[in-house]
Amino acid sequence: MAQLTPLAKGLITVIVLAAAGSAAWNFGLKDYFDQSGQTAQSGQPTVNSGGESGGSTLGKFFGRSDSGVPGAGKPLKVSIVSFHGYAPALVANGNSLTTRPGSIYAEQGANIEFVIQDDIPTLSTIFESGAAQCAWRTSDFWAQEQPNLRNAKMDARAVMIVDNTQGGDAVITRDPAVRSVEDLAGRKVALLEFTPSHGMLIDAIESSSLSARRKESIRTVFINAEEGTAGVRAAFETGAVEAAVLWDPDLALALRNVPGSKVVYSTKTATNLIYDVMVCDSRLLASPEGQAQVQKFVEGWMQGVEVARANPDQAVEALVNTEEFFKLLADKEGRPFIKSLFSNLVWTGIEDNARILGLAGGTNHYERVYRRFDQIYRAAGALANPNSPVIPPQDSFDYRFIQSMLDRNQAAASAAARPVDTFSQAGLRESAGTAAIVTKPVMVSFATASADLNKRAQRSIDTEMVPFIENNGKAYFEISGNTDATGARDTNMRLSEARARAVVDYLSSQWEFPRDRFKIVGNGPDRPLCNESNAAAEGLSLEDCRAMNRSTRIAVFGGR
Repeated sequence: MAQLTPLAKGLITVIVLAAAGSAAWNFGLKDYFDQSGQTAQSGQPTVNSGGESGGSTLGKFFGRSDSGVPGAGKPLKVSIVSFHGYAPALVANGNSLTTRPGSIYAEQGANIEFVIQDDIPTLSTIFESGAAQCAWRTSDFWAQEQPNLRNAKMDARAVMIVDNTQGGDAVITRDPAVRSVEDLAGRKVALLEFTPSHGMLIDAIESSSLSARRKESIRTVFINAEEGTAGVRAAFETGAVEAAVLWDPDLALALRNVPGSKVVYSTKTATNLIYDVMVCDSRLLASPEGQAQVQKFVEGWMQGVEVARANPDQAVEALVNTEEFFKLLADKEGRPFIKSLFSNLVWTGIEDNARILGLAGGTNHYERVYRRFDQIYRAAGALANPNSPVIPPQDSFDYRFIQSMLDRNQAAASAAARPVDTFSQAGLRESAGTAAIVTKPVMVSFATASADLNKRAQRSIDTEMVPFIENNGKAYFEISGNTDATGARDTNMRLSEARARAVVDYLSSQWEFPRDRFKIVGNGPDRPLCNESNAAAEGLSLEDCRAMNRSTRIAVFGGR
């Protein structure tokens, strides 16, 4: 595979390898730099040897024993791409790919070497060759690749969350008529297949109030892998499509370059959706020596997070000094542009890891997202082998290393148990003054003329509404009761509001969501999702149309 210049997070597409049953992703900011007469090359060694052949010989060459543990005196090698989310690790290494004397890692007695592999070999290739013992993955990419790794008679575990995108991934539009996910119906959206952009769009569309027919009318335009996200941005900027799904820095560049462009839906709202993780070879994790190395690796990274947060300029220098991609980006756009990208993600420290992983109580968002993306990508045909094993999310993460740090840091444990966001009636009023960016209908069943929740209704809330709220961690919501057009309007208005209030009462009492996050509305028959006088236009029977209109709906406000 020819090496291409990376684009930020470096995820362009998954190339299905039938023989190995694994995935490889490419990059694409080459065209961006070529515009100024430059072609970026990382200058770092890349391993592309096939799958499982020659593993022992290559492993000795790269300094790995057959146990998966680095040989004596050899560094723990970590495969990364040119992405600003990994700046804390470079800071911890002394603004270097290899551990420098006096650095955080050196003070811990760790020996870490970061290997930039912007053409993204498969994990089986990385581990068997010995090019690295640990490698980056996004949570959705990892959910795709672990089943394929198992098919190759190997395995791995994530050992820490390293960043959480909060605004760095977004659905954007140049069409002023597009104000919500539902408005994408009938329009063309450019993106890269089987990347976080794809998974995010699928999740948003499936959570929308569009009928099945109107969901199908959204025309996804998959850009060729070698064009990468630069190709997605070009399609958007030239007007070939009305919308696109992008990540930084191309996201920021597209919004800057296209007058009137705007964000429709992003991880600024869906804060608990996309994470980057570090994944390590299970052979490394099985040995005491390997466990000790990984513990130092994790702890040094967490300390690097603290330093990078306190001194973001140092994080910029770490990127520029170690990665050709960021050197060229700094030359073209300036260091302040690189620094501005930091505001759209969170470098996740020990408190954030504890919160995301549910180690301080509450939902394990990592496992929820891993399970969700496994479902999304299986349905989308992303796995080379559709019969690949379904892996329980808890078997995809080794919690020992974060838990060990948490056990020794009670202040972090206490901080992780506190809510990360606060909500108020003033905030609700401000957000409710904006348009809803996506509305999810949920069939919450009530007995005739009743607003009491039965067990079936509670299960619907638990399985369909709660995960949607947890995805959108910073959002305010509108919970609306709705009816079909039959019956007396006044009665329907009163009953629909009572039913919406019952849902909010349940969310507050059973799930402990702050009541200040929810606006309660009774729409009665006034906000139909389906035209009951022409149900056939949506491909529905009259009864199915009426059932759709009777749904309880949860709308996300985009003003926060």
